[in-house]
Amino acid sequence: MSERADPATAELRGRLLAGLTGRVLEIGAGNGLNFPHYPAGVREVVAVEPDHLLRASAEQAAARAPVPVEVVPGHAGALPDGPGSYDAVVLSLVLCSVPDQAATLAEVRRVLVPGGELRFFEHVRSPRRVRAVLQDLITPLWRRLGGGCHPNRDTAAAIRAAGLLVEEQDRFAHRPMPGSPTLTHILGRARNP
Repeated sequence: MSERADPATAELRGRLLAGLTGRVLEIGAGNGLNFPHYPAGVREVVAVEPDHLLRASAEQAAARAPVPVEVVPGHAGALPDGPGSYDAVVLSLVLCSVPDQAATLAEVRRVLVPGGELRFFEHVRSPRRVRAVLQDLITPLWRRLGGGCHPNRDTAAAIRAAGLLVEEQDRFAHRPMPGSPTLTHILGRARNP
């Protein structure tokens, strides 16, 4: 079963993007699974994706999106456009794999307008001690097999440490695909002060 066929993950993507307006930057757009969920109030999405194969899939998904989407090469450490260029930034299952969360979040703050929103949907370190230790133990292998993914990152703390004001955050267990482990996820929004 692909994620496209998973109604729970599709519903989470819809919640992530609900109510967005204006010009939006999506970092690590992957194959464009968020694109169908952007609401009509979004004027433009600039979707950054470093991987050329995923970028090609995202370009196909962009052609079917309900809002204008431009897919561009790039990475989270050097985002396109100048300071205050975007009304919102979307991070969806990407902060686990960026080499430096602090650098990525500093770039997010740089490109967001004052008062702009960060929307995030990430899997994170479990609040349960035993599970968190297991995440620490599997991270070296998981990182090699999962495209640099660190399942043990405290992403919510990194967002706050970057100076973004977390306004809303849900924490929940979610299994993104049948057969995959259930992981702790967060979904929420923060504001650039």
